[in-house]
Amino acid sequence: MSDHRQPPADRLRTDVPHSARVWNYLLGGKDNYPADAEAGEMIVHVFPDIANIARDQRAFLARAVGFLTGEAGITQFLDIGTGLPTADNTHEVAQRTAPDSRIVYVDNDPLVLTHARALLTSTPEGACAYVDADVRDTGRVIEEAARTLDLRRPVGLMLLGIMGQLPDDEDPWTLVGQLMTALPSGSHLALTDGTDTSDTLNRAIEAYNAHAPSAYHLRGPARIAAFFDGLELVEPGVVRTSDWRPGPGGSGRDGPSSPAVGGVGRKP
Repeated sequence: MSDHRQPPADRLRTDVPHSARVWNYLLGGKDNYPADAEAGEMIVHVFPDIANIARDQRAFLARAVGFLTGEAGITQFLDIGTGLPTADNTHEVAQRTAPDSRIVYVDNDPLVLTHARALLTSTPEGACAYVDADVRDTGRVIEEAARTLDLRRPVGLMLLGIMGQLPDDEDPWTLVGQLMTALPSGSHLALTDGTDTSDTLNRAIEAYNAHAPSAYHLRGPARIAAFFDGLELVEPGVVRTSDWRPGPGGSGRDGPSSPAVGGVGRKP
């Protein structure tokens, strides 16, 4: 776990790949370093469809936030592991439908911190804030989020691709439970992660883990679905990210063995 009290420049390592920057590279972004590009190319070489998975996750974010604001009436969001800014960030999608939406972003990558100003551009009616913290420190995350969000009202908790960064022995299921416990009834969890159902993706992640300081942990679909235990799953449940409420022609692009799944659940 990184120490948020250190200046960002002291925590920034450009000589080793970082998941947020590798993801940025796969999405065609420019906020990455040679070590990140090398790791990204290594994954692409073993698993060429990884860039499509990255784009699928961004598309899932847009559809999930659109559902939460447009149908569930959620106007507050806690986006943990947000990564580097790109098109259709959570606040942009939410505030298009509900200009008064309030969003708190949380990440512990110092490069993301340097780009926080781009994330904090809000409508006059709404608000955005950035918290430099680790998802493991759930108490601090909630405490800081409460400075911007009214935790007496429902919140949309966004955990896209971040639980795979925590090993089983850190019990990420309990961490998600702690976060949802701190949020009121009517709050929703939106979560995605990669599964271990693809041999080629498994090999690609093994190669990535051999070079990255922080490993990524693929899990079976049922274990990812377990993050929603105690919640009311929104139709169609935990499915391939491309199959969660797709637009016209958007279903099934990534084939029957897509290794990325996601869903949305409501806290009773």
